[in-house]
Amino acid sequence: MRDFGDYVRKRREERQATDPAFSLRQVAARVGIEPTYLSKIERGELAPPSEETVKRIAEELEEDVDVLLAMAGKVSKDLQKIIRKRPKLFAQLIRELKSAPEHALLRIVREVRDGNW
Repeated sequence: MRDFGDYVRKRREERQATDPAFSLRQVAARVGIEPTYLSKIERGELAPPSEETVKRIAEELEEDVDVLLAMAGKVSKDLQKIIRKRPKLFAQLIRELKSAPEHALLRIVREVRDGNW
């Protein structure tokens, strides 16, 4: 999961370029983990952390939680709960949508969100 660590390090360093509060030590402290642990995650020496820690990192870096979780090879507990209610249907839906173009997926999301069935 080196991509996860590389992405986190890149985003943190981008933020640090304009705000010194985004040093490795300060981010780790605000997230509630040891700086050495965050450093090893960023270098890809350790697997991505737990869902809760990924969420705190995402919030700290102002990144989309679901994107960081996916990069970490995880699915949030709330999505898991939704999928478990109708696993066969959601699996079929995801497989059917895997090659759909972005604009088609966005249209489906808007229709579902707006209730325009």
